[in-house]
Amino acid sequence: MKLIAIGIAAGLLAAASAFAMDEPAKTMKTSAGEVYTDEKGMTLYVYDKDEAGQSNCYDKCATNWPPFKAAAGAMAMGEWTIVQRTDGTAMWAYDGKPLYTYIKDQKAGDVTGDGAGGAWHVAKPD
Repeated sequence: MKLIAIGIAAGLLAAASAFAMDEPAKTMKTSAGEVYTDEKGMTLYVYDKDEAGQSNCYDKCATNWPPFKAAAGAMAMGEWTIVQRTDGTAMWAYDGKPLYTYIKDQKAGDVTGDGAGGAWHVAKPD
C-alpha cells in the first residue's frame, strides 16, 4: 500500500513539475522587484492602452515593444492565454493582459521600459 501511495505522489509531483516548466515565462528579481521575463531573461511589460485579450500595439509600437510571441501550437493554461493579433501572429497574455519586451532593454533583468510614456509597466506575478 505504501509503495502505491509513493508512486502516486511521485507521479503527481512529476506532473506538477512538468506543468510549471510549461509556463511561457519565468520570474526574475530586478530593480523593479520580481517581474516576468521571457526565456532569455528579458523583462515582460503590459501596455495600458491594450484591452483584455486584445493588443493595440502595432507598427512602430510593435517595433519598439515586440510582442511576446506564442509558438504555433501553444496552448493557454490557467492565467496564461494567447492573443491573436490582427497581423496573423499570436502572443502571450497574463491575466488577459498582452505581454511585450522592450527594444531598449539590453540585458536580462533590465527594466528601462517601466513607466515609459506613462503607459508601460513591468509584468509582475500576482
